[in-house]
Amino acid sequence: MGKIRAFRGEILSVGTDPRGDAQAVRHEDDGLLVVEDGIIVARGAYADLGEQFSDVPVQEIAGLIVPGFIDAHVHYPQTDRIASHGEQLLDWLDRHIFPAEKAFVDRAYGDEVAAFFLGELLRNGTTSALVYPTVHEQSVDALFEAALARNMRMVSGKVLMDLGPDGLRDTPETARGESDALIRRWRGRGRLGYAVTPRFILTSSDEQLHVTAGLLTDHPDALLHTHLAENLHECAAVAERFPEAADYLDAYDRFGLVTDRSVFAHGIHLNDRACTRLHESGAGIAVCPSSNLFLGSGHFNFGQADRHGVRLGLGTDVGAGTSFSMLHTSGLAYQAALMREDRLDPFRALWLATAGSAALMHIEDRVGALAEGQEADFTVLDAASTPLLARRTAGATLAERLFALQILGDDRAIAATYIMGECAWRRPENSDHRRTN
Repeated sequence: MGKIRAFRGEILSVGTDPRGDAQAVRHEDDGLLVVEDGIIVARGAYADLGEQFSDVPVQEIAGLIVPGFIDAHVHYPQTDRIASHGEQLLDWLDRHIFPAEKAFVDRAYGDEVAAFFLGELLRNGTTSALVYPTVHEQSVDALFEAALARNMRMVSGKVLMDLGPDGLRDTPETARGESDALIRRWRGRGRLGYAVTPRFILTSSDEQLHVTAGLLTDHPDALLHTHLAENLHECAAVAERFPEAADYLDAYDRFGLVTDRSVFAHGIHLNDRACTRLHESGAGIAVCPSSNLFLGSGHFNFGQADRHGVRLGLGTDVGAGTSFSMLHTSGLAYQAALMREDRLDPFRALWLATAGSAALMHIEDRVGALAEGQEADFTVLDAASTPLLARRTAGATLAERLFALQILGDDRAIAATYIMGECAWRRPENSDHRRTN
């Protein structure tokens, strides 16, 4: 028997989409989570399990234990350009982002940003993420080495963009060679996964898009991670370049890039044909409400996606997204849905930020539901972390507490973050936000 310990407290997870599964919500008001060598071996009511595990050390947890948040789309090199003023997507990239990403030719700079980025994820309760680096091979190494040191489950891969600006331009040949080398270097190490990552279809030549398809064929365990239908100006440029394509998604499809392992960020300007194709292929969308609002791109159509059965997860999309907090992001998702009179239930919002994103990233067998056999990544939420939250949640039902955390919560509501059953971040005592003085 390896290292075994237990955590006692209120436990909540939503393992499947609650819209279609009445048993999706799993809640123990006084629960026990038993962890052996980082893996959950038992979960249930303390009254049922306490005697069975009476010889196991128990840590009492004050707060609501939920699965660690899973960010399905985020850019670590854009951390220092968060809150950059004044542009929509294409101009924002040219003015703010591309110049910043050129600095990642310096491995030491990449190391410093990666360390800060992962620290911010943990501080916000995020334990897994699907991450954009830059075109530079060393930017992937920096992220993966930092994630390996922290035992975090990260999926990433070198950005491909042979039509990018000077300093951020590779070739079809280097895209292939460097991606293959990175996969060989990192496959099977720690809790890391690889994603073949063309930036978006306008920054890759037809030749490089064919190379992308070849990489996915040769590495069937890799994801495809890219952008789709984020901004109307972008959509118009795609239509101009690919006039024979039925729509933006079809442009990718013509290169064999729409499969059940494809994760497309945004997808806020999709027609019904594209949604049908997403469903048929098993591809999915990482919904990014914060960046969609910040860049003036629009609001995701939850109703349309649900009618077509499109797979969904949730992403912060930092640095166009304005917060690392998945609580804050899920609150914006609620508001974006309500713009079209769709009412995002708080349990479904939690599913999107945890098991939904895990399924989108094909890691749902490992994380996302605090289920027996999964890795013990979890976050402790404090519904009294601010005076307003404490007042709003006093005497509230579980659904009301969860919704209040979704709308009013942010990094202050994260009491602690655990990786494989070990505390990776804890809110400092001297930053107890419940104080009013």
